[in-house]
Amino acid sequence: MFGLDDGLGSKFSIPVSLRMSTIPESVRTILESSALAHLVTLGRDGSPQVSIVWVGLDGDEIVAGHLAERRKVRNIRNDPRVALSFETSGHNERGLVEYLVIHGLARISEGGAPALLQRLAHTYLGPEVQFPPPEAARPGYITHITVDRITGVGPWAG
Repeated sequence: MFGLDDGLGSKFSIPVSLRMSTIPESVRTILESSALAHLVTLGRDGSPQVSIVWVGLDGDEIVAGHLAERRKVRNIRNDPRVALSFETSGHNERGLVEYLVIHGLARISEGGAPALLQRLAHTYLGPEVQFPPPEAARPGYITHITVDRITGVGPWAG
C-alpha cells in the first residue's frame, strides 16, 4: 500500500498492485504524438488544478518538464495523485472523438528540464526548434508519472 495524507486530517492508501507494468502500444502512440496533455493535480484543499503540458515517455513512465516550481510541482509534492487527459484525432465506430485518460502517481525530480523540453520541442514545435532558449534555461523539474489506470474512448479502453 502507498499511504497518503490528504492534508485535511484524513489518511488513505492506494494499493501498489494497481500500477500498470507496461503501457499499451495504442497509448504509447498518443503519448509520443503532439497531443497536448491536460495535467490535473490536487491542491492542499483537494481542489483540482489543471495545466496544459508536453509529455513524453521514459521507459514506462510519463515525463513532463517544468522550468519553474509552479503550483503543479508543489501540488505533486503534497499529493502524488494525478490524471492526464488527451483528445485525439481519431473517431470510434459511433463517430465519437477518441480520448485518453490516465490516472497515476507522480514524483518530482530536480534538474534536467531543459534537455527534456528540448527533446519534446521536436515533437510539439518542430525538428529545428531550440526550446527553451539557452538564456531562459534553468535546471527546473521533471514530473515522472507511473500509470495506475487507463480509461477513455478508444482502443485503450477495454
